[in-house]
Amino acid sequence: MTTETQLPQATGSCCSPSGSCHDGADTEATPGAVTTVYRVTGMTCGHCEGAVSEEISGIEGVTSVKAVASTGEVTVVSEAPLSEDAVRAAVDEAGYELAGQA
Repeated sequence: MTTETQLPQATGSCCSPSGSCHDGADTEATPGAVTTVYRVTGMTCGHCEGAVSEEISGIEGVTSVKAVASTGEVTVVSEAPLSEDAVRAAVDEAGYELAGQA
């Protein structure tokens, strides 16, 4: 006879069971928006994704950010092209390194 034990889901963690802090927010661009994909090194989990997303979201004109730790890609939707220096500074502030555009 086999008995299955169900463990309670952990609560209070910044990361969901899928390892993401995000709810899958839509990153679809509005007309005239610019979508740029960057490569960021050092992200390993949902907390990392959240830190990078939060800092990049603070750049003026950014309307959406989706970071994926498993690929190192960060998709940014903005009203106009962003300065790579501004994105680099935001990623540095989060504690990671911008490797450039993907």
